[in-house]
Amino acid sequence: MTTSTADMSPYGRVRRWVTRETTGGVLLLVAAALALVWANSPWRSAYTSLSELVVGPAALHLDLSLASWAADGLLAVFFFTVGLELKHELVAGSLRRPREAAVPVLAAVGGMVLPAVVFVTLVAALGDPGALPGWAIPTATDIAFALAVLAIFGRGLPLALRTFLLTLAVVDDLLAIIVIAVFYTAEIQVLPLVGSLVGVAAFGVLTRLKWARWWLLLPLGLVAWILMHASGVHATIAGVLLGLVVPATTLPGEPTPRVERYDDTIRPLSAAVALPVFAFFAAGVTVVDGPGGPLQLLGQPVVVAITAGLVLGKLAGVLGVTALVTRLTPLRLPDSIGLRDLLPIGFLTGMGFTVSLLITELSYPGDDRTAAAKVAVLLGTMVAAALAAITLLRDARQARGRDMNEDGVPDSDTGSIGDESHS
Repeated sequence: MTTSTADMSPYGRVRRWVTRETTGGVLLLVAAALALVWANSPWRSAYTSLSELVVGPAALHLDLSLASWAADGLLAVFFFTVGLELKHELVAGSLRRPREAAVPVLAAVGGMVLPAVVFVTLVAALGDPGALPGWAIPTATDIAFALAVLAIFGRGLPLALRTFLLTLAVVDDLLAIIVIAVFYTAEIQVLPLVGSLVGVAAFGVLTRLKWARWWLLLPLGLVAWILMHASGVHATIAGVLLGLVVPATTLPGEPTPRVERYDDTIRPLSAAVALPVFAFFAAGVTVVDGPGGPLQLLGQPVVVAITAGLVLGKLAGVLGVTALVTRLTPLRLPDSIGLRDLLPIGFLTGMGFTVSLLITELSYPGDDRTAAAKVAVLLGTMVAAALAAITLLRDARQARGRDMNEDGVPDSDTGSIGDESHS
């Protein structure tokens, strides 16, 4: 989905700037860098105090630290946009035709399984079986970061490559959401969960009515979020479900589907506030304290396992599954994309960041592995980004054939990244 370009007001221009893929990636990077610098400065105690500051009504069990509000509350806004994106792709986008979507979907599955296998193998081999709950940390892909790197360094490559990455990343996020809901929920309170699902259903009904207004939808969505939080299931799941029930087809008398209008409204908040603030509180790892200092932190098995999972596991999963599927089945890559183009895509999927940091906090609550795992997520993401940038530039310089996907039909999709603006 793209942001509307009709609004030429100052607010409209700011909104379009905020929702550009390159801007989103830069904001995430700046927020993470600021947190790392502050958390390792002489004033690091102030950063810790700010992160642990508790606000919210205790009567509703919402007396949470600011860091928890960022992870449970603001990140739900991001997951709402993920739900909207997924709904759009399922109804009107790249996932509506199963045959065309099959390769990136299967690549996403491979890109989640292999990193988990790499992680489990390494922590077991390095003698830290207690780290096994973090097996899902290197399985995630950060859509905002990955698309930003592709937009900057992939200019001239087929536009279909962006669609392939977006499809893969959306499916990756869906699988990550399922993993969080199934494997990182310790205990479920049935009545609040049922109440949340009823709230989600009511939200879906209301979004289909002509007189749906934000002052009705917002309280209903908030109630669904509060009840999901009370149920024991991670509250961000409510955001995804709320996005999925918004209609993706045009309603009578309306020019565009509501899923696009809601995305157009919420995405600036997600890109400019929710994701950077979460990154600020999640990425602030103090490495200068402790008896062994940074070397002891970096020497933990989870650092090797997560970094290898993100950089090598993701690459092997995406490339390996795609190669097998296109060689052993009638399925082919989309028009204009060759197997060589998936080398940088494999590295791009290794940029875990947002969801990986979230799963880290869920995997090791109160554990001394948390800091090491977060460092590994940041390290793995940066290495994967650098390798993706190098391979994208190299791929863009190579000559392209007339039938890159080898389906026996000359490629007709000639659009290139950079030919048009994506917001």
